[in-house]
Amino acid sequence: MNIGLFTETYYPEINGVATSVYMLKRELEEIGHTVYVFTTTTPGAPEYEHNVFRVPSLPCILITERRIGLFYQQKLASLIKKLNLDIIHTHTEFSLGIFGRIMAKELKIPMIHTYHTIYEDYTHYVTHFKPLDKRAKAFVRVFTKICCNTVEQVIVPTDKVKELLLQYSVSKDISVIPTGVDLKKFNPELYTPEEVLQARYECGIGKEDKVLLYIGRISKEKNIAEIIEAMPDYMHTRPEIRFLIIGGGPEMERLKNRTVEMGLADRILFAGPKPWDKIGLYYQIGDVFVSASRSETQGLTYIEAMAAGLPVVARQDKCLDDILINGHNGYDFTNKEELIKGLDKILLSTDDIPYSENAIAKMRKFSTEEFARNVQKVYEEVMRRGPISEQRAANEAKKIHNLFRV
Repeated sequence: MNIGLFTETYYPEINGVATSVYMLKRELEEIGHTVYVFTTTTPGAPEYEHNVFRVPSLPCILITERRIGLFYQQKLASLIKKLNLDIIHTHTEFSLGIFGRIMAKELKIPMIHTYHTIYEDYTHYVTHFKPLDKRAKAFVRVFTKICCNTVEQVIVPTDKVKELLLQYSVSKDISVIPTGVDLKKFNPELYTPEEVLQARYECGIGKEDKVLLYIGRISKEKNIAEIIEAMPDYMHTRPEIRFLIIGGGPEMERLKNRTVEMGLADRILFAGPKPWDKIGLYYQIGDVFVSASRSETQGLTYIEAMAAGLPVVARQDKCLDDILINGHNGYDFTNKEELIKGLDKILLSTDDIPYSENAIAKMRKFSTEEFARNVQKVYEEVMRRGPISEQRAANEAKKIHNLFRV
């Protein structure tokens, strides 16, 4: 098959959607398909990328680390028409997703969509006012429903997201396909003790320190503040504990200032973003991965952490139902007391539980190869059905257009 993937974010950006699309392209090509990616320009992108086409873009207002591209480029559209695409797979609801919809309609080929992001968790970035935020969330629900009901099939990473879309009244078939993770990249055996020790020193971590690790976006919806607020009590009687935060985002400066106010700036450490190609090494710095995020669709960083051999202590979330098993590869929590108890069971308990081995074993089913095979099955099923009629496509495109009319 000739496959077109349309996405607002792609390698070398570090986020779940970029990683998912990058892995999907690679694995589908391994199977034997020809895969083209249509995405935005982004700082640091390689000069040459095989079958990757980028459109001019600007930073997104909603999520400043993301970019928004042009809705339609005539020159690129003319090129796409010569590629003999069999199917279009969108990974965004916005500019590149709309471009993908236009091309699917013009080429009269089927289109499927992966719903990656629960946008209700991000509306506070543009509203800043609670009554207005309620209206924004209502708009998001309607917009999502229309986007998902105007494609041939929807893919989601977890049952949690499927249940949400059903609440939105999405009527299309929804396939639950967890995003794959390049498990080999996180294998602890890839890194020597000397490399890990050097990375620890670079981040301000001593050889004997025990490290709580968070890797990911530093933003309000990731709820890192909840972990930080628990640290004065936790660190008071545990001098060997350090909390290392790797990543960037809009909350970084505020949280840094908060650690100074607490007198813990030397023990709660912000190492900033790290290169995606080396992120497996930085997971090896940690003794336990911690997160209080409320906005995960799948929780790829949890999977990466466990693939790296780290037990996880995370806020209770439905996306963790098939990943985190209490007392086996980590613990979940709903309050500070449960957070502290979970951390102590892993870091200080004498219980003979092989958390690290259990974590690695549990993640084997999340291989990128299995991910691509499952997506391929969806493509084949949709191809058998054929695209929706031109009249229906026009009617549904009109619904999206009307939604944005003032």
